[in-house]
Amino acid sequence: MTPLNAGPTELASLALITHLKRHPSEHKGDAGKVVLIGGATGMAGALVLAGNAALHLGAGWTILEMLDTATPHQALVDIPELMVRMASNDASAGLAKTCPDLIAIGPGLGDSPIARDWLKACLAYPNTPLIIDADALNLIAADQDLLIALQTRNQHFPDLSVITPHPGEAARLLNLSSAQVQADRLNALRNLVKLTNSIVILKGQHTLIASPQHPPVECKQGNPGMATGGMGDILTGSIAAIAVQGIRHQLDLWDSSCVAVELHALAADQLVAKGSGPIGLTPSETILEMRSLLNSFCKA
Repeated sequence: MTPLNAGPTELASLALITHLKRHPSEHKGDAGKVVLIGGATGMAGALVLAGNAALHLGAGWTILEMLDTATPHQALVDIPELMVRMASNDASAGLAKTCPDLIAIGPGLGDSPIARDWLKACLAYPNTPLIIDADALNLIAADQDLLIALQTRNQHFPDLSVITPHPGEAARLLNLSSAQVQADRLNALRNLVKLTNSIVILKGQHTLIASPQHPPVECKQGNPGMATGGMGDILTGSIAAIAVQGIRHQLDLWDSSCVAVELHALAADQLVAKGSGPIGLTPSETILEMRSLLNSFCKA
């Protein structure tokens, strides 16, 4: 990551990956339990992509709470390593029963009443890292009560929420146009931090990250091949996997977010260097490249 208004530094956050090196006696509980929520009708693929990223980047358990009632059976057949279930109508009880180490909500979530209920329950779930992406951000932008719930959560549990808007989602949160966000991305980032009290990842060319406790930093890696559906979903799953392992491996949510952003972009660059893009670069192959890079850093 490169501090804005300073010269570039060489992959400073990626050096932190060595914290995730596995010890011989570790079990899946040490790698953490992730719950990802979303996948409404017609958008189940977004949640499956996020789950695949969490799975391949090392989460001990990856549980998908799927809103699309027709998808869980097929997902179980295609990806048996994922724990896929139909999202309960009682979101609070579902979370309490599962006891996740980390929650991520948003990929393919939609805007139904059950989607809102799950988001409300996630915002009320205490003392647990929370990643908020995609449709979950749109729900917050449209509902002042949800925004207040996010702000309150961050007052009680600072540094435990990260939001990952692209420019359109950022614009809705800030009541601006996407063009206005893109014209002054740094100011938009700072305003998102002030608005939500969260760690903020403003996606796009040279993704920006900041938090109430951290000044803005900029990711210099990445390429136009990443501008395709699903890339944001796998970033959410990647943050989830790294952060949930970080709970027991001395990586906080800020560091895990920075690592995931840079690993995601570097993997895409590596694939382009190998001839797999930028045109036609896919999220699924990017997940596998990220896994390869993660393991190579852990061996160093």
